[in-house]
Amino acid sequence: MTPGSDWRPCASEGARALQPSSNESDRRRGPLAGLRVVEVSAFVAAPLASMTLAQLGAEVIRIDPVGGNIDYHRWPETEHGESLYWASLNKGKRSVTLPLDTPEGQRAAADIICADGEGAGILITNLPARGWLGYEQLSARRPDLIMMRLLGDHDGSPAVDYTVNCAGGFPHATGTGPEPVNHVLPAWDVAAGLYLTVGLLAAERRRQATGQGQEVTLALSDVMLATVGNLGYLADVQINGASREPIGNSLYGAFGRDFSTADGRSVMVVALTTRQFRALGRATGLTEKLEMTGPLMDVDLTTEGGRYTARHAIAAVLEPWFAARTLAEVRATLHGTGVLWGPYQTFRQLVEEDPRCSTENPLFSWIEQPGIGTLLAPGSPLVFSADPTPVAAPAPLLGADTGPFHGSVPQPVNG
Repeated sequence: MTPGSDWRPCASEGARALQPSSNESDRRRGPLAGLRVVEVSAFVAAPLASMTLAQLGAEVIRIDPVGGNIDYHRWPETEHGESLYWASLNKGKRSVTLPLDTPEGQRAAADIICADGEGAGILITNLPARGWLGYEQLSARRPDLIMMRLLGDHDGSPAVDYTVNCAGGFPHATGTGPEPVNHVLPAWDVAAGLYLTVGLLAAERRRQATGQGQEVTLALSDVMLATVGNLGYLADVQINGASREPIGNSLYGAFGRDFSTADGRSVMVVALTTRQFRALGRATGLTEKLEMTGPLMDVDLTTEGGRYTARHAIAAVLEPWFAARTLAEVRATLHGTGVLWGPYQTFRQLVEEDPRCSTENPLFSWIEQPGIGTLLAPGSPLVFSADPTPVAAPAPLLGADTGPFHGSVPQPVNG
C-alpha cells in the first residue's frame, strides 16, 4: 500500500489488512499528502491536532468504539441528536470503530497504527498509554513509530482545559472584579492541539533524517505554564511583585477598550502605536481634545504606557462620538482610516453579518455533512503558494471505514 492512499480495514484470520477504498479519487491532496496519522482520542486537543493535519492533506484514521466515544454526542447537537461539535472537529478524517476491550480489537488497532508505509506509523492519543496502546509495545512492532501523547499534568495526573485554566491566573485577570471569570474558549486545548502538530512534524522530520521514531509527550498544564511565562506574567510577579488585575475590556499596557453605539451594538477600538492613536483622532475629528488628555494626566501620549495611564480620560472623549452613531455609521467612517477596530458579534451575528465568515473568504466552502445537512465549513487557514491547500471536507459517518468489529474504547483522561 502506498502512503496516503485510501484504505478500508478488513478482517483476515484475526488480523487486519489495509485495502484501498472505492473513493480514492475523492481524496484531497495538499502539502502533507503521503502522511498517514492514526488518532485514538476524544475531546478537543488531540482531535484538533489530527484534523489540522488532515486539512493539509494527511490521511487521518480516527479509531473509536462502536457507538462513538464520549465526545460523539457532545454539544452543540442538532434537534435529532447529531453532534455538530463532533462533525466539526473530525472533518476530512476516516472513521474506524473497533472493540478495543478485546484482544482482537486491540490487535486490529495495532495493525492500523503500525501498518507499513513510509509516511505511516504515526499515532496521536490522549488515552492512557499502557498495554496494547503503550509506546514500548507498539514500537516493538514498528521501531520507527512516532507517538504523540497528550498528558494532563507533566507527572501524568489527569487534567482538562477548565482545570488547567483556573490555575493559570487568566480568570482572575478577566472581568472587572475580584471574582474569577472563566472564558468559554478552550484556549489550552486549542493551543495544545497546535503544539501536537508542531511536535509531530518535528519528529517526522527527524525520522526522515535518521530513520528513528520516538514518543513525544505534551502536558496540557505545561502549555498553559509556557504561555503564562512567554507573555511575561511570571516575570512580572518575580521582578515587579505584581499580578495583573482585572481591567474589564481595556487593553493592558496600551489604549484599547469597548464603546457602545447608538443602535445598542458595541465595538472594540485599539491604538497600540502613536500612528494608530493619531489616526483615531483624525477619523473622529477629536484630535485636539484627545491631545489635551496628555497634559491633563501628566503623561506622554506618544508612549503605550502613557496612553494606558490616560485610558479613562481618552475614553471619556471618545464615548460620545460612538454613542451618537450606529454601527453602520461607525463602520463607514472608520473604513480605510488606519484605525484598528472591530464590532462585537454573537455567533449568530458572525454568521449572518460578517463577510469574512462566508465564501467570500477562501477559507470557507459549502459541504454536505452526512446526517446533518449543508454546512459552511472552514478548511485550513494556512495558504501555501507552492501547494494546493485542500478545501473543507465533511467528517465521516462513525465507523464508515470499519469491518465487522464491535466494542468499546478506554475513556480519555486529558483534554
